[in-house]
Amino acid sequence: MENPSAQKLINKIQVNLFKNGFEAETLVADLKKLREYSLEENNPVLTKALRLTYEHIEANGAFLIPIPDDEPIEGEELITDSTAAATENNLESLEYLVSLFSDLTHKNNLSDLREYNKALQEF
Repeated sequence: MENPSAQKLINKIQVNLFKNGFEAETLVADLKKLREYSLEENNPVLTKALRLTYEHIEANGAFLIPIPDDEPIEGEELITDSTAAATENNLESLEYLVSLFSDLTHKNNLSDLREYNKALQEF
């Protein structure tokens, strides 16, 4: 995100997650505020990701989406434990998602954000 206030808010979210852990109420309020900045920047992928994220947290009281898998290396198969991912608060994944908000100029960040959007919609 380009807006300095949005960058400060992203940093605040990251620090809160690190210091205080998962606090759904605070996190949802911050994500809603961050979405307002995203609307101003006219970034539909980010705006959707923010909305889906806070709606998911409101509905589940946790963040239950795993980090998107990297593309498998040819000949290798990725194994994921989807049952654990669906029942445990996944702070590592949430921290990664929030880090994506900072810089969407990298192609991989935008791609991962789209993967999160897809996973949040399918949840």
